[in-house]
Amino acid sequence: MKTPPTLLDVSDRDRPGPGRWGWLAAAIWLFYLSQPFEEILHHDGMTRVTGLIVLALFALSYVGFFGWIRWVGVGAGAGGVPTWKRLVYLAGMLTLCLLMLPSAGQKALTCLVYIAAITMMAVDVRIAVVIVALLLGGAELSMRLVPGWGDDGSYGFAIFLGALAVFGLRRAIQRSMELNATRKDMAELAVQEERNRFARDLHDILGHSLTVITVKAELAGKLIEANPGRAAAEVADVESLARAALADVRAAVAGYRELSLAGELVSARAALQAAEIKPDLPTAMDEVPEENRELFAWVVREGVTNVVRHSGAKRCTIRISATQIEVLDDGKGPTPGGGASGHGLVGLRERADQAGASLQVGQAPGGGFRLAVRVGP
Repeated sequence: MKTPPTLLDVSDRDRPGPGRWGWLAAAIWLFYLSQPFEEILHHDGMTRVTGLIVLALFALSYVGFFGWIRWVGVGAGAGGVPTWKRLVYLAGMLTLCLLMLPSAGQKALTCLVYIAAITMMAVDVRIAVVIVALLLGGAELSMRLVPGWGDDGSYGFAIFLGALAVFGLRRAIQRSMELNATRKDMAELAVQEERNRFARDLHDILGHSLTVITVKAELAGKLIEANPGRAAAEVADVESLARAALADVRAAVAGYRELSLAGELVSARAALQAAEIKPDLPTAMDEVPEENRELFAWVVREGVTNVVRHSGAKRCTIRISATQIEVLDDGKGPTPGGGASGHGLVGLRERADQAGASLQVGQAPGGGFRLAVRVGP
């Protein structure tokens, strides 16, 4: 008695159980039902007809199981199918096996191998082990107790190997399902992370640009009657800044935007002057390593944006060294208990963490607000 292999196609990731062609892989092993089939053919009349009908129903129930399990899932309760319904299915197959005894005799015990294999796939492992043990014990006892039946031990061994093989297959299917679920979770996390990154970049880009545009537009409105020429110049700057912001947004969408430290310092000077805040900015940044310049550019952008928006300052100072940048003002200082809770500062802290830098937010030595980022220890 050979053990019917039970390899199934588990490559279809969209289903909870065996793959699309699992039933076909399972149907191949119906070849071993040729043993009870040949035994049934030795009979005549209704015994033969009944035996062939029962054998055909058993084969259909075996193949049909793998089509069914593809939709409802492996294991107890999967797909919302309770254990008792699965046990009823197994009981029906066992009934067909018993109905085959008058025509197939001892060869009908071959069907127990198929039932053991299905049991390992259909129900909870603990229940399956009990059922397989009962099937194995029943086969061994019947071969010893039924007159005319031989005891070669092959049926019990086949039941054991069939159940063991399907148990391994079941674990492989479950691992594949868990892996697919993990991949799906990781993909969703990656999408969420990209959304957060883009939201942070968009805030940093438009927050600064719109702040400067607002300040310049207000200044132009005040100068329209008193100094039309200066007002026209401010309006032209507003148009230029709007175009630059649009270009930054397009570049961010394309995924290749990179800030320039020198460019941000020039923009910071213009924004501060438009807000009537005296700028004290460095004119050279040769000592800043290339790998730190983009991070420092973000600090300038976020720091100056906050100074213009919230500080009420009269003076803003930016100090830059090879490993540190500071943005200080003489305004009203940090809000008590506020900390670095704004969206821009949260995004800046994330950038600093990614670069292995530390961000400090607090009161400046002479009063006002201090924003600093230091790279390295």
